[in-house]
Amino acid sequence: MPVKLNLDTWPRKEHFEFFSKFDEPFFGLVATVDVTKAYIAAKQKGIPFFIYYLHKTLMAVNSIEAFRYRIANNEVVVHDVVDVSSTIMREDKSFGFSYIPFKEDINLFTDVAQTEIERVRNTPGLFTRTFEHDNLIHFSALPWVDFTSLSHARSFTFPDSCPKISVGKVTIEENGNRKMPVSVHVHHGLMDGYHVGLFYEALQQAMDSEI
Repeated sequence: MPVKLNLDTWPRKEHFEFFSKFDEPFFGLVATVDVTKAYIAAKQKGIPFFIYYLHKTLMAVNSIEAFRYRIANNEVVVHDVVDVSSTIMREDKSFGFSYIPFKEDINLFTDVAQTEIERVRNTPGLFTRTFEHDNLIHFSALPWVDFTSLSHARSFTFPDSCPKISVGKVTIEENGNRKMPVSVHVHHGLMDGYHVGLFYEALQQAMDSEI
């Protein structure tokens, strides 16, 4: 269960109140992440690379408290764990929204993710299920594009404070290293560039870890 953050003792109370009044309170960054070790590990373990780096992304997200903040009734709540709603493409090139709960064990996560991916691929429509909770990140992959910037379609009237993370095409450098662009959009009332920097650092460490 989420717990309320005490705004009176939170150093960012004024920041939260200021940015929460914006029509567009989200800001975004794009940085390149080295996925050389992660790609090799995924192949060795027989895990689809998409599922492997999605798990690493959730590991990084859950390690940073600010990424577990959400806004509810003009208050900030802290979730103990964050899951993912990822877009899943079908054979007809349409996509649907999935729900994949985070599991620390990569094998358990792989089983759950593969089951959900198969369900979405065989279920028509955009919303293939309901989403009762907001302890999510919104995730998407654009493996065709080595992007350097990215924006999101958003309804400003819909209350939303979930981070949005997207990844792009994996490119191979002359030395054989593999790089992948990662876009992060977050609510400025909940965090700043410092916290996004912590995420990128945690993500790189996760990608370099074989665990």
